[in-house]
Amino acid sequence: MSFDDVSLPHRLAFGAVGGPQFNTDVVMIDNGFEKRNQNWAGARRRYQLQQQLRSAQDVATLISFFHARAGRARGFRFKDWADFTTASNHTSAPAATNIVLGTGNGTQTQFQLKKIYTSGAITHERAIKKPVSGTVVVSLNDVAQATGWSVDSTTGLITFTTAPGVGVTVKAGCEFDVPVRFEQDQLSISAADYNLSETEISLIELRLS
Repeated sequence: MSFDDVSLPHRLAFGAVGGPQFNTDVVMIDNGFEKRNQNWAGARRRYQLQQQLRSAQDVATLISFFHARAGRARGFRFKDWADFTTASNHTSAPAATNIVLGTGNGTQTQFQLKKIYTSGAITHERAIKKPVSGTVVVSLNDVAQATGWSVDSTTGLITFTTAPGVGVTVKAGCEFDVPVRFEQDQLSISAADYNLSETEISLIELRLS
């Protein structure tokens, strides 16, 4: 699956409408009760970029970006302005103690970045595969670690130089992007006037292994 490690320009991403989508079968039985089956363990996000392009430069940028991605063919990064950090409010600066990634056993050196959503007693885990470079922070037993680790910004894997010891709590935080693709192969733009255009663009999240 082709993926370009580039972001849709933030100016174009800001104002998008969308978010997590689940897939559930709902069957109404004869007595009026429902039977529900959750088909997906995790959400898949969709976005609509329904906006006015503010300038001729915006139009040119979008056209070039769409050509480079070949419509639906190639994935790219997208910033969800409503949910782009591991902080509990989804937008504050990340902290090294935001999310527990795991517990050291003396041999494991790699830990996957993730985010936890909590509502009451229910938690939902989301793997973070596209952290933003330069934003990842890590702690061991709540002590920030400036060195001794590296992160792959294309997979979200943190690798320690030395495996965390037995029982050591590994935590991290970061900003992240959503891996997406265009949902259409045609870009339709209406030129309302010389410097103002309108377009509707759909994006869908890519599930990455």
